Amino acid sequence: MAFCKISLDLFCDKGTDPVYRLYVNNELMTERAYTFTGNQYLREILQIDAPPGEYKIHLEKVTPGRFRIRNHSVDYGPAEIVDSTTFKVLE
Repeated sequence: MAFCKISLDLFCDKGTDPVYRLYVNNELMTERAYTFTGNQYLREILQIDAPPGEYKIHLEKVTPGRFRIRNHSVDYGPAEIVDSTTFKVLE
């Protein structure tokens, strides 16, 4: 098992009040309701304590809107970003 922090920026169309859920594999990590005004984004930090392997990040829209996830990074721990929806825990 390894503890890792994965961060990402979540953008949404302005003028909408989105509600969304973020999953890692099938585990719900967060559910949020937020009011976006202007050109804003949220910085999400996913804290994972997991065995080595690949993990998928899934965004579920609860309300209509267009979401974009960007700027994935590993902030802490033995992990690497594989692509825009996948990261790998190394140890």
